[in-house]
Amino acid sequence: TILKSLEVEHPAARVLVDLANLQDQEVGDGTTSVVIIASELLRRGNDLVKSGIHPTTIISGYRSALKAAVSYIKKEMVVHVSELGDEHLINAAKTSMSSKIIGTESDFFSKLAVDAVKSVKMNATAADVAGYDAMGSSGSGSNNNTLPAPTTAGKKQRFKYPLSAIHILKAHGKSSMESNLIDGGFAINAMRAAQGMPTFVESSDGQPVKIAMLDMNLQRHRMGMGVQVIVKDPAEIENIKKREMDITKERIRKIIDAGARVVLTTKGVDDLCMKYFVEAGIICARRCNREDLKRLAKATGGRVVTTMADMEGNETFDADCLGGCDSVREVRIGDGEMLYVYGCKGHGASTIVLRGANEYMLDEMDRALHDSLCVVKRMLESNTLVPGGGAAEAALSVYLDDYANTIDSREQMVISEYADALLVIPKTLSVNAAKDASELVAKLRSVHAKGQHSDAAEDDSLKFMGLDLVEGTIRDNLVAGVVEPAISKIKSLRFATEAAITILRIDDRITLNEMKGLAQQ
Repeated sequence: TILKSLEVEHPAARVLVDLANLQDQEVGDGTTSVVIIASELLRRGNDLVKSGIHPTTIISGYRSALKAAVSYIKKEMVVHVSELGDEHLINAAKTSMSSKIIGTESDFFSKLAVDAVKSVKMNATAADVAGYDAMGSSGSGSNNNTLPAPTTAGKKQRFKYPLSAIHILKAHGKSSMESNLIDGGFAINAMRAAQGMPTFVESSDGQPVKIAMLDMNLQRHRMGMGVQVIVKDPAEIENIKKREMDITKERIRKIIDAGARVVLTTKGVDDLCMKYFVEAGIICARRCNREDLKRLAKATGGRVVTTMADMEGNETFDADCLGGCDSVREVRIGDGEMLYVYGCKGHGASTIVLRGANEYMLDEMDRALHDSLCVVKRMLESNTLVPGGGAAEAALSVYLDDYANTIDSREQMVISEYADALLVIPKTLSVNAAKDASELVAKLRSVHAKGQHSDAAEDDSLKFMGLDLVEGTIRDNLVAGVVEPAISKIKSLRFATEAAITILRIDDRITLNEMKGLAQQ
């Protein structure tokens, strides 16, 4: 969030800002980690350049280290969970929230996030499955040769969880713990355009409530700019005005005749049109957000109508454009009213209504919840997780140190530096928790070294050891429930390494003067 707000001039710094944005788009969480790792790799790469090692060697060493690290994560650290229970998902959501403003209420919000993502479950298409398998080289079981994937993976139905179907609505007032999820429903920040309209409509005789979503004006028809009408008889002026009113009336009549009982538009509705809706007992809301209407159209199985003109030049309203639901109700939330749509008939849709003291808190809660939703989505789609709390980074550091000793070229030093750079994550976590970073990281490395160099079966679980920042000790984070999606860890390593390599490739920077200064010269 802070990086997005900065106006960065320096090209290297801009690469790091883009890196955080890319991680946010691809995974949704881990933006801080990826920037910290990339910065540490750059710092150590710069020191190596100063000590006489050519950037090409450093780049080659970083690539070798990344390849070995990703291979080790897939082989040793990834835990396949064929049927993820709510417990794993809630733990992953809690881990994501732990550093955010809603960390203290993580029990409540993690359950909210898991329920919201599961409510938009839908069958994945062949293209979606191909996408998961492409990421599978980043953590999904299907392309992973090192771990046994479930034998039914090819035949089993895969699912997708589109986060665009989850609508997050922010409302001032009350405690954050009074936020709620409208499962299978949709809330839109709009209210009835006139007091004479009903406050709710419900399905009757098994017929769903039909909703018309318009991206057009419902106001008295006016001549377009530049249109000139020459009238010889003054009486004709009244006929023109009457016809203008009739055009609007005919439009509204067509919408009503199509069966619409709720009309939502992104533009205005004037008093003349309002009269017809009130008489018909229809709920009408104006100035709705266009993006919200698109989401609602997907949720209710309708379409947003931008024009009523057909191919012949006549005006018609197609009933297929109407969405369907069980009921629509106006509910008072905080200082204003909102329209709640229950029982949407289209693809899965849910709305999370966030409550909070002020705009800043609501924005921060929205960002924290978005990260958790992304984490839960990735875990459900890939069915893989890794232990968090610095466990993966410490294990990789020990493994890459051993791997570096097998390299007989100058890259050995580069890979050792890469291994040390990964420890910046557990060090930063320890410092943020006001613990002794040096001692905790030393203990962590010691335990992971024992686990990797021992053949005893009881030492196999030592690879899951990570930091317990409350007690200031180390523990098995897999058992403790501190987990995160495998894809998040692998993508952050890949993105951070590529960003560091991109900047290390730069030899020099040329800064041009402002054009104004050149003109004066």
